[in-house]
Amino acid sequence: MQYWIPKTLAIGVLLGLSGCSVFTNDAHHERNYRANEPVKVPAHLQQPSQDPMYTMSVERFESDPDAKGYRPPQQVLTVAQGSWVEENDQMARVFFDKNDGIEDLVGFIWNSVDSVMASHNTSLSDDNRAQGSVSTHWYSLIKPVEGWFWEDDEVVSQQKFRFIVEQKEHQRTASLRAELLDYKSDGVALNELLKQQLEARAVNEVVSEFDYLYRILVVQMRKQQGVLSLELGFDKDGNGALLTEQSVDIVTERFSGFLERVNFTIIKIDDETNEILTRYEKPDDSVWDSIWGDEAVQLPLESGDYKIAVATTDDGSTSLTWKDAQGNVLDTDVMAQLQQILLQVLRDKGLTI
Repeated sequence: MQYWIPKTLAIGVLLGLSGCSVFTNDAHHERNYRANEPVKVPAHLQQPSQDPMYTMSVERFESDPDAKGYRPPQQVLTVAQGSWVEENDQMARVFFDKNDGIEDLVGFIWNSVDSVMASHNTSLSDDNRAQGSVSTHWYSLIKPVEGWFWEDDEVVSQQKFRFIVEQKEHQRTASLRAELLDYKSDGVALNELLKQQLEARAVNEVVSEFDYLYRILVVQMRKQQGVLSLELGFDKDGNGALLTEQSVDIVTERFSGFLERVNFTIIKIDDETNEILTRYEKPDDSVWDSIWGDEAVQLPLESGDYKIAVATTDDGSTSLTWKDAQGNVLDTDVMAQLQQILLQVLRDKGLTI
């Protein structure tokens, strides 16, 4: 019986498990920088011939035991919609594309700069935005350390910047860059790396503010669209209905999702008849609703099943005709109350159909 096979396997496993002790993480050990001496042949043996052309000198290198910790350069962050940077750009610069709803892109960028200055309780010392640049007074990019029971009032450093905005000829793209004009600090000296980091951080603050202001603009646009997207009218059969300018397919998809926000449960969407079968549960008007979340929306409907017929009117609009479980069209007064409440929800949530 070949009993040596299990022993060989056991030795292999032990060698594999001990591999972690062989490959250690000591890259700066001096043995990694040592070149071995040539093979020494015993005196009673003949020395092999060596071509002097390929003789290499033996060198020794000193290893630095202290690891060098270099901080990476600060990067310009493209967190805002439509923002981007050029690859290998040496300047702290970001580009903005003109998003939907922005009429004046350059003006929107300057508004973001003004908002950042207001957040730092500072202002502009030189306002030449008509020529494409502004300069700031002193402010600090690095905030003091704050804690639960303490607050460090010490300001690490203060800076002055020049912001420059350049617009492309087609006016659909504009760039923003920052230049450090002046710097003062009691404990941190200015160098090229710190200068680059501060300029990039100054741009990043404006990019974040641009993103915040644009999100507010999007909500405002959706509120305006919500006011216009749901009107009271009549379907092609003369029944009271809600009207919208969107197509039937879009309304069937979006309106069903909107209903779920106001205590409806979608049972079925019939694509052949363009009908939405849904169930409404009247919410409880309790004090916990106002404490733990938004107040429940009360619709002028009783709990039960409803059918919403989506169809195209004679003038090309899309009608939403509400029917109860028995197939009766809801009264016009009920539809008017329902339209007003749904519009209010659209305004408050910034939604659109």
